[in-house]
Parts: sequence; C-alpha cells; structure tokens
Amino acid sequence: MKKILSLSLFLAVLAGCSTTPVPDENAGAPVESRSGSTDVKPVVAGDLDASGLPRELTDPKSQLSQRSIYFDVDKYEVKGEYQALVAAHAKFLVANRGFKVLIQGNTDETGSREYNLSLGQKRADAVKRALILLGAQENQVESVSLGEEKPRNTGRDEAAFAENRRADVLYRAADGRGEF
Repeated sequence: MKKILSLSLFLAVLAGCSTTPVPDENAGAPVESRSGSTDVKPVVAGDLDASGLPRELTDPKSQLSQRSIYFDVDKYEVKGEYQALVAAHAKFLVANRGFKVLIQGNTDETGSREYNLSLGQKRADAVKRALILLGAQENQVESVSLGEEKPRNTGRDEAAFAENRRADVLYRAADGRGEF
C-alpha cells in the first residue's frame, strides 16, 4: 500500500511540474499600447535620412527626436515626465530589432570625478533598465558614463548644471550607420 501511495504522490508532483510554463528570457516585457499614441512601424530603407537613421528619429516633430532624459541633482531615477519618452524609444526598439542604442549618462561638474562617473553610469543604467522592461532586448541597449566630461552647457550656474544632468540616447542601425 505504501508503494502505491508513494508512486501516486510522485506522479502527481511530476504531472504538476510538467504543466508549468517556462518564460522566454529573450521576449522582454510587452509594450503597453495606449490610445492616441502613434503606432511604431518597422523601418524600411526609403525612410532613412543621410545619416542612415529613420526620419522619425531625426524629425523635430517626432517624439523620438527627443533623445535626452534629465535628472534631479544627485538622482538617477527616471522622472515621471520622461517615462512616456522612454516608452516611445522602447516601442521603436521593439518594432525595429536591427537598431541599437547607446545610453550616455552625464552629470554636472559638482562632485568628484569618481562620483560623477558613478552617477552618470547609474543614470545610463536606469534608462537601460526601463527600455528593457518595456520590451527592448538586452543586446540592443548599451550604457556608459561620461560623467562631467561632455557638458551640453559650459555655464557655471544652476540652469547650465540642469542641462548637464542627463542621459542621452544615441542610435545605430544594423549596418553600422548612425550616431555612435
């Protein structure tokens, strides 16, 4: 009787395990579709500009032409006002798997060089994580810190510093053309 009970328990456990779905590690999270947003379509060769990038990435009227995400002093969380922008870039990457992005984390000049390199990396990584959570593939997104080395504004007041606390999104096509 013990053998039959043990065998039935073993079979029940085995049957329960066999129906557990295995998640696809490369699938990424689904990108949320919101009403009123523009659908991103895969890029075709005729839609490229002289730099080899799709016109929707360079047209000033397109949300995707906005490539900077700004941060508060000593912070590296993507602010709510930039989440839609990050989501738009993720949606583009999902629809165009042949494109890659380099996220460059930047800081203002306050703080030591080491601190700024670390903070810049945390900013770049925060944007990278958000893109991947929204469906971009890990191999499409690279992050790097520039620290205080490439300021957008060389002024020495708060307005200039605010312009330098950012992460920039640079694109490259599969054929190597693009911004990085």
